[in-house]
Amino acid sequence: MKKINKIKNILLIGIAISSVSCSNQLDVNEDPNNPTGLSSAVLLPRVERFVGDAMAMGSGFSNNLSAYTHQMVHYGSADQYGAAGNDFYWEQAWTYSYRNVITNANVIIKQSTESGDLRYAGIAKVLKAYTFSVLVDLFGNVPFTEANMLVEEIRYPKYDNGAEIYPQLIELINSAIADLENTDAPNLLVPGADDVIYGGNAGNWIKAANSLKFKLLVQQRKVSDVTSDVNQLLNAGDLIATTAESFKIPYGPNAATDDRNPGFGEYYATQRTMHVSPWLYEIMKGYNTNILTGIEDPRIPYYFYNQLTASAAPRADVEYRDGAFVSKYFGSQGPNRGANLQNQVTLFGIYPVGGRYDDGQGGTASASSGTGAAPYRLITYADILFLKAELIQEGIVAGNAATALSDALKESFRMIDQVVAGNGSSQTIPAIAASDAETEYIDAVMTRFNAGNAAKKLEYIMTEKWLSSVGSWVDQYTDYRRTGYPVLFDPAAVGGSVTPPAGGNGGENLPAVRVISNRRFPNSLPYVQSELNLNLNAPEQKTDLSAAKVFWMP
Repeated sequence: MKKINKIKNILLIGIAISSVSCSNQLDVNEDPNNPTGLSSAVLLPRVERFVGDAMAMGSGFSNNLSAYTHQMVHYGSADQYGAAGNDFYWEQAWTYSYRNVITNANVIIKQSTESGDLRYAGIAKVLKAYTFSVLVDLFGNVPFTEANMLVEEIRYPKYDNGAEIYPQLIELINSAIADLENTDAPNLLVPGADDVIYGGNAGNWIKAANSLKFKLLVQQRKVSDVTSDVNQLLNAGDLIATTAESFKIPYGPNAATDDRNPGFGEYYATQRTMHVSPWLYEIMKGYNTNILTGIEDPRIPYYFYNQLTASAAPRADVEYRDGAFVSKYFGSQGPNRGANLQNQVTLFGIYPVGGRYDDGQGGTASASSGTGAAPYRLITYADILFLKAELIQEGIVAGNAATALSDALKESFRMIDQVVAGNGSSQTIPAIAASDAETEYIDAVMTRFNAGNAAKKLEYIMTEKWLSSVGSWVDQYTDYRRTGYPVLFDPAAVGGSVTPPAGGNGGENLPAVRVISNRRFPNSLPYVQSELNLNLNAPEQKTDLSAAKVFWMP
C-alpha cells in the first residue's frame, strides 16, 4: 500500500506540473507544455501513466478494439466494425500517444543523454519504441521521423511507411539497451520510485526491451525471415521470465488521485453501455462447438462479475442471459437492442479492471464494489510463452509446442493471483494457480491440443492467448489480423440469427435475435480526422479499412 501511495503522489506531481499539455488541437510537433525545465524524474511517471491510458479500455485504443476482438459488445461506432476518424477514443489515444508520451519521452532522452543519466534515456527509448510500434500496428503509416522532435520548422510531419519504421524501432530498442547497460556514464540521477513500472531496476527494463524486440519480430514472421533473430533472443535468455518481471502499467485505488484502471469506470458509470461479449462467455463456459467444447474455464469468476444471481426473476427486455450472466449481441437488430440493463448487465471483474470477484451473491455494481487496482498489461511472461509456442508450432524455433503452451497456461493463472494480491479487495478470494481447477482445465485443453492437426494447434495457442490477454485488446487485434485466430463471432456464419442458451432467462427460453454486420473487418484504423485537418502532409482518409492492411499482414 505504501508503494501505491508513492505512485499516486508522483503521478499527482507530474500531472499537475505538465497538465497544460492538454489541448483541443492535435499538432504532433507542438510542444505545448514547454517541458525542458522539468526533470526526467518528474516527466517519467507522466509518460508511463499515459502509455497505459492510451491503451486501456475506458480511455484509449482498447475501448473499441474490445468489440473488434469480440470480448465486449457496445453500441458506439465499433458495433458491426464501425470505425470513424473522429471517434473520441481514437482521437484521445492518438493525443495521449504523441503529445503525452512521445513528446515527453523525447525530452527525457535529450536532457538525460546530455547529463549522462542514461538509465532515464534508456527507459524513455523503450516507452517511445513501444508506443510507436502500437501506432504502426493500428494505423499502418504514421508520422515518425518528423514527429515530436521539437523542431519548430517542421509544422506538417510526413507519414512514414510502417515497414520502414519497424527497423528503426529495433535500432531504438538496441540503443535503449546500450544506455541501460552503460556502466561508464555518470548516472548521477537514477530512477527509483518515479519509475512506477520497475522502480528503476535496469535489469528488468533490459528484459522488457528484449521482449518488445521479440514481439515485433514475431509480428513480422509472415513477411520476413525472423528465424535467426528470434532464436538469438531466446537463446540469450534475457527476456521477461517471471510473473513479477512482466511489463505493465500499474493502476491503484482511488485516493489522493484517481489511479484506478480506466476500465473500472463501468462500475460507476451512470449508463453502462459496454457489455461482456456472449462469444467470449460461451467459449469460456464450453458452449462453443468449434473449440474448448465442454471445458468450463475456472477463470470465469475472476474475469466476470454478475450483478444478478442465477435465480433472479426474468426480465422481458433481456436479450442474452445464461444463469446470472446478462449481455447483448454484437450486431444485434433485436427489439431489446437498446434496452437499459444498467443493474443487470455483467461487467468485467477483478482481473481485467480491478472490479469485483464473482462470489455468486450478485448486487448492483458501484464504485465501492471494487478498488480499480489492476494493471494494464503491455507484455507479460505469459505473452512470451504463448509467442514461443506459436514459433515452435510454426517450425521457426526448436522445442515442444505442447510444453510451451502448458507453461503459458500456468502463467496465465499465476497472473490472476498476482493481480488479486495487489488489488486490496475486502473479499475472500481463493487462489487459482496450482489449484485442482487449474490442473483439470489445463489437462483438458492439452488433450484437445495434442489431438489436433497443425492448424488446430495454432488455433488453440492463439485462442488461449486471447483468453489470457483479456483487458489488453491492442495485442488481441494485432494477433487476430496476423494469424486469423481466434475464430471470431460472425453474424453471417450463423445465418444472421442467434438463439440464447435454452432456459437462460430464469428458466424461460429467450427468443432468437437477428444480428447483422454491414461492414467488413477493419484491418487498420482510420486516420485521426483532427490530424488530417491540421497536417498538410497527411494522406487522404482511408476509404476501405478492410483493404488497408498493415505491412506485416499476409
